[in-house]
Amino acid sequence: MSEDREHKRDGERDDASRPRSAAERRASARPAARKDRGGGDAGSAKGEVVSSAGTTPKKGRPTDSRDTKGKRPSLPRRLGRFIREVVAELRKVIWPTRKQMVTYTLVVLVFVSFMVTLVAGLDIAFSQGVLWLFG
Repeated sequence: MSEDREHKRDGERDDASRPRSAAERRASARPAARKDRGGGDAGSAKGEVVSSAGTTPKKGRPTDSRDTKGKRPSLPRRLGRFIREVVAELRKVIWPTRKQMVTYTLVVLVFVSFMVTLVAGLDIAFSQGVLWLFG
């Protein structure tokens, strides 16, 4: 038991697969470089950013602006996509059975009627108390 504690104090870990340093954590969090984007090419230096066109941007040059005009789909396409996404989300819903719906409805109706009765009773009690006190 005391030997385990000594090992942990020395910096050794029980789980060897966990990254030990911040650099290892960053490296393990990055996705693998894709060849089609130029991220793993031998021509690009370490730490150098490669643009989507495969060329390295020059220092001091402003970043290319994004042209938002022309890239936005038409209104019918956007509405169609919205409807498809809504249908896809509704398919993920676990719908209650008829028996569950009847049970839930009865629980709600009983609770609401109880609360209405409670509030009405308190209203009558307070109004009678105010009339008795101030007369």
